[in-house]
Amino acid sequence: MRQLLLLGDEAVAQGAIDAAITGVYAYPGTPSTEITEYIQKIGNAGIHSRWCSNEKTAMEAALGVSYVGRRSLVCMKHVGLNVAADAFVNSAMTGVNGGLIVLVADDPSMHSSQNEQDSRFYGKFAFVPMLEPSSQQMAYDMMSYGFSLSEKVGLPVLMRITTRMAHSRAVVNCSDSAEKRKDISFPKNPADWILLPVNARRRYNELLSSQSTLEDSKYNYAIEGKDDSMGVITCGIGYNYVMEAFAGEKRHPILKISQYPISPELLREFSEKCSSLLIVEEGQPFLEEQLRSILFDNKIIKGRLSGELPRVGELNPDNVRVALGYEPNVCNAQSPTVTPRPPALCAGCGHRDVYDALNQVIAEFVDYRIFSDIGCYTLGALPPFRAIHSCVDMGASITMAKGAADAGLKYSVAIIGDSTFTHSGMTGLLDAINCGAAITVIISDNLTTAMTGGQDSAGTGRLEQICAGLGVEQEHLRVVVPIAKNIEEIKAILKSELEYRGVSVIIPRRECIQTLKRNLKK
Repeated sequence: MRQLLLLGDEAVAQGAIDAAITGVYAYPGTPSTEITEYIQKIGNAGIHSRWCSNEKTAMEAALGVSYVGRRSLVCMKHVGLNVAADAFVNSAMTGVNGGLIVLVADDPSMHSSQNEQDSRFYGKFAFVPMLEPSSQQMAYDMMSYGFSLSEKVGLPVLMRITTRMAHSRAVVNCSDSAEKRKDISFPKNPADWILLPVNARRRYNELLSSQSTLEDSKYNYAIEGKDDSMGVITCGIGYNYVMEAFAGEKRHPILKISQYPISPELLREFSEKCSSLLIVEEGQPFLEEQLRSILFDNKIIKGRLSGELPRVGELNPDNVRVALGYEPNVCNAQSPTVTPRPPALCAGCGHRDVYDALNQVIAEFVDYRIFSDIGCYTLGALPPFRAIHSCVDMGASITMAKGAADAGLKYSVAIIGDSTFTHSGMTGLLDAINCGAAITVIISDNLTTAMTGGQDSAGTGRLEQICAGLGVEQEHLRVVVPIAKNIEEIKAILKSELEYRGVSVIIPRRECIQTLKRNLKK
């Protein structure tokens, strides 16, 4: 064994490397990004590790690897699973040939996200096994276990981690040698992979009938306690907070859950020994809701739904301590002298010049709205710019601008980044072109996926060709350089295209100041 100091993300990545994956497929999104970056840095030449255009293409490529009998890992943040959902849910219908793990990093408290959704509901919805590690060591160990489980039951496996697990470090004992990569092989029943209704109906029945075989796991077990007045059922990072509160004292019995689906008998057997139950889980009340539907003996069940733990936001050592009956730890209290520092666009960022020009031009108009997207440029909502009116999901800027124009808004503007455009903006632009919508689309191109750390952007160097191929008229496809001395030129182009009653695209292009610094340093 060798010992490595690893982030939770890196432990997942090292586990995947040692489990002999053929490919990792992902779109960057905090808190999952470091998994693919680690494999790109450490993995061997036989592992495919290029970034994908979006999570759906990543899921489908990973499924293709599985089809030919080899192991693949697909990584995303929780909202990315929405994008991949079509392929993900149907992958349970096709089943797998080579092992396939879908790693999803949830972001409770929305540190860098638009919602707090809990990916465990997706796993339940798709009827696939789920793993939820409570430590970096378990995250590493679960990769080999998860791939073997996937191949054993013939289904993809969803592994769920959360922000604190992804971005905290611990020493991990790793194997000295990797497993042997599997040879190419093809599915024993090719019809399983052709989801015509006749095959899909058969596979769905098989999928449902297999559920009881997925409930047993060495990762779900009870820990005895001295006081049976309350039992604690916990999973993921919540287990660590419970153990920290107990500080080695076996105060209450604990049922530790790290794999789903859970045997109802295991839950009933544990609950029968306790007068009440406290459910400590990160995210939404996934376990708590299931328990309330399984137990019919008026058992007192406490957790997020009953108010003992907060309904929203992350768990932390203090709110878990209070739920367990301890006093909060005073040393964890936030200092009143700490001044909040909101994020801001970097000094020298090209997005700044875009917003300066846009604000000066749009002030001359009355009936307008600016629909933004997800990326660094979303910070245009904050002072000093206050330039945008919406940010909903990846790609929504263009389609929302189109919808607003359809409804009669005269000056409808979309602003989107280069990486977000190739992720999910191209189809919206095609809709707008097909309808002849009167919208102005600004693709603010900084030549990278900047907000998540400067990963490759899928359309770098080809945005004009993509837009022209979709049907944007050449005279209304403009490229500018967003620097201060070009502001008047940019303003003139913006004003001209805002007056045009059709689809126009303006591409302000200047490299991200952060990647420029790194490239110059190299």
